[in-house]
Amino acid sequence: MAAYALTIFAGAFLLFQVQPLMGKYILPWFGGGPGVWTTCLLFFQTLLVGGYAYAHGSARWLKPRAQAIVHLALLAGALALLPIIPGDAWKPSGAGNPTWQILRLLAACLGLPYLALAATSPLLQHWFSRTHPGTTPYRLYALSNFGSLLALLSYPFFFEPHCTRLTQARLWAWGLVAYAIGCGFCAVKQAKAENRGGAAEAPPAPLAPGPPPSAAPRSITRRLLWLLLPACASVLLLAVTNKLCQDVASIPFLWILPLALYLLSFIICFDSPRWYRRVPYALALVGALAALGWALFNASDLPLRQQLVIYGCGLFLCCMVCHGELYRLKPPPEQLTGFYLAIALGSALGGLFVAVGAPLLFTDYYELHWGLLLCGLLFVFVCLAEGRLFPPPPALDRNAPGPGRRWLARLAGPWFLRGNLPRFRYGRELSGAGLLLGVIGLGAVLWWETRTAAAQRVFQCRNFYGTLTVYEYAPENPESHCFLLQHGRIAHGVQFASSERAATPVSYYGPGSGIWLGMNALPPGPRRIGVAGLGAGSMAVFARAGDYLRFYEINPQVEQVAAAWFTYLTNCPATVEIATGDARLSLEHEPPQNFDLLVLDAFNSDAVPVHLLTREAFAVYRRHLRPGGVIAINISNHHLNLKPVVANLARHFHCQWISIDYEETDEEWWLYSSTWALMSDDGKVINAPAVRNAASSPCDPVTPSPIPLWTDDFVSLFQILY
Repeated sequence: MAAYALTIFAGAFLLFQVQPLMGKYILPWFGGGPGVWTTCLLFFQTLLVGGYAYAHGSARWLKPRAQAIVHLALLAGALALLPIIPGDAWKPSGAGNPTWQILRLLAACLGLPYLALAATSPLLQHWFSRTHPGTTPYRLYALSNFGSLLALLSYPFFFEPHCTRLTQARLWAWGLVAYAIGCGFCAVKQAKAENRGGAAEAPPAPLAPGPPPSAAPRSITRRLLWLLLPACASVLLLAVTNKLCQDVASIPFLWILPLALYLLSFIICFDSPRWYRRVPYALALVGALAALGWALFNASDLPLRQQLVIYGCGLFLCCMVCHGELYRLKPPPEQLTGFYLAIALGSALGGLFVAVGAPLLFTDYYELHWGLLLCGLLFVFVCLAEGRLFPPPPALDRNAPGPGRRWLARLAGPWFLRGNLPRFRYGRELSGAGLLLGVIGLGAVLWWETRTAAAQRVFQCRNFYGTLTVYEYAPENPESHCFLLQHGRIAHGVQFASSERAATPVSYYGPGSGIWLGMNALPPGPRRIGVAGLGAGSMAVFARAGDYLRFYEINPQVEQVAAAWFTYLTNCPATVEIATGDARLSLEHEPPQNFDLLVLDAFNSDAVPVHLLTREAFAVYRRHLRPGGVIAINISNHHLNLKPVVANLARHFHCQWISIDYEETDEEWWLYSSTWALMSDDGKVINAPAVRNAASSPCDPVTPSPIPLWTDDFVSLFQILY
């Protein structure tokens, strides 16, 4: 058994170790948003279906020796495709929805190795059940998920902080070689068992624990639940991941936490039937759904740690219910591969809904609402359909003490938590009706939450890069009437509606802010200004006649919204151009622009594009600056301390830098707290009296930074979380 266990563990470890690794390679190329990771998960789930389908077909139609030969040939092909590092030819050349390009990239670079690894758990469990009749193989599935969990947890705490991407890719390749050797050993063992005609061909003995096959009837309802329960868990996994990543950053730590909790629920539920008891988890599910509904109402006021606790615990309990009920529906071992195939297919359908369907169907991140509602409905259905899905409970003994007498003998709590309620007459019907009313109430709360959020909303749209919303405030007051653009929860521009105040610098750009001081310190005369991040076009208020202003914006819908609801661009006296596409990739392909000022205004957003803050990125920026030019970086962020990152970059390029903090006041509500960093070679702008007097962090070229220099091969946001 040890050989099978080690090989299954190694395959699962490699399977999930490669997911954040590939995400780090391609994330900088496609905008750094949560949609990139969601698309990656869709690919991984789809390939998992392919691996499980291959294992199911192999077990059903091929003899043991043929299974071993085919799988070893597949592994040989996977080894031949190493290394898995994507080349620069895969970088996008324009804007738009890159979902299909990401899927093609992953298929070309990782498809065959991932398919071979995905087939490991069901195929080797099938081989194990043939060579070890009478021993349940389902605990190996728990071991497989434990290997996946260990891979995920080790990535942000060990591999990401200590290894570059190239080192990680090389270690993974050697791990695949070791896995192939272990898989070959299991294949030889299976073939020898077939030649001996011994255990491999012996009829399987009854398994314990677990019901006999007659207690697990094959029905359409059961098979449909094999799909719907994992699909619901998958929807909740991706929806919670999107919810967290849109408010902080698309970083491996925030990808891995929900996925680790999802896998942990698999491990617990499939390890032993004693870990999941319906009644206690029913109570926990009610609490989890209530807490998640409350969090959705108060999302804008919750700190990061509180969000992580609520969404993490809620996701875990919902997945425990889905996977616990799924384990109760498991078939006998001869149907094992078909069962796993249904689980993988359901998970892929959930991923397809979130990654592809939700952006087309919804204008906001409503997939979490639907996932919570589906979870409650599925649990109610399983409870009410107990008689059709599971063996009926033992008949009540009329001569035995009734429920009332039993309550006198022991406390009601232990009786209830032991799951005796279904034995009570009409207990299942009463509890099911109560749960159904609770789910209806949940649906009403979620509906009300969406209606409340729409009270002041005048426009909303959603695409691969996130959700854009325009709000209108105080239309009855000409002095305060304004429009606000938000990307997710983060403000991306404000403008007063009246023509008298429309050109007033507001939000992060007001008088006293770092960018306001830096612009005023530039030499007189026509200026060339580059801006990474369009938003509402707020930077245009600083432009004068004769200036040249060039915006870089990856989301094509931002330009449409800025032109339709704001007048910054249309009233700008300077020459304005907008380059659609990722700012760094656009600058890499352009000739030197000779900017007097290059503004990086993309780091207070819902998902921080960390690839814009690496050594290689700043080398590109400096190529586009005139001598003495300035780079201004808006590092205002509620969750990330970006000052050490900027300090490292300034030290590496021998530049002077300064940071300027501005604190908002209640009197001037249209001005936001901000932190701007200014970096330059010669320091003329930085040493201007107004700028120097406002500085909060001058350049310190001696004191070492607490974090390493960020490069394309090494970025770790976990180290700078507040």
